[in-house]
Amino acid sequence: MELINLYIAEIGQVLFAFVIGAIIGIEREFRSKPAGFRTMILICVGSCLYTILSKEVGAGSADRIASNIVTGIGFIGAGVIFKEGISVNGLTTAALIWVTAALGMAIGYHNYPLAIVVSGIVVIVLFILEPVQRFIERFHKVKDYRIRATDINQTFRPEVESFFAKHDLDFRLMKVAKDNNDA
Repeated sequence: MELINLYIAEIGQVLFAFVIGAIIGIEREFRSKPAGFRTMILICVGSCLYTILSKEVGAGSADRIASNIVTGIGFIGAGVIFKEGISVNGLTTAALIWVTAALGMAIGYHNYPLAIVVSGIVVIVLFILEPVQRFIERFHKVKDYRIRATDINQTFRPEVESFFAKHDLDFRLMKVAKDNNDA
């Protein structure tokens, strides 16, 4: 029993990291993201634990352990970023992995006020700002249209430009290339 009392503060830190990771993970799980509920809990608890242990190792090693947490988390975050066509997916999840690890580290260093404030900011960004982002995206969409034609003289170009202008679309670039099959 005395051993448990000795580590009661550390156990509290790990449990607090569990709660913070769970709150963040719930949002990711609802959205069916690759790094969800369990992943965010493990990232927050793991970085908290490494931070607690780094304080016990000694003052000279704490900064090295912290930097290695950041390096490892960068590797995990890179694993959830995917490029699909002209789109890049997973950036929010990667950033969330990064901030969840930072929250675990803050908890591990007993910086509860900072962890609570940043957790609140994360919740605001994930839940409240998402409708704002969707509103902005409605007015700023980029689509790539490709038109293939056999007219070398480009007599169709004014008609295409007129169509784009009529529908409030930007006509930015036209590339002309000779098809090898025409030779």
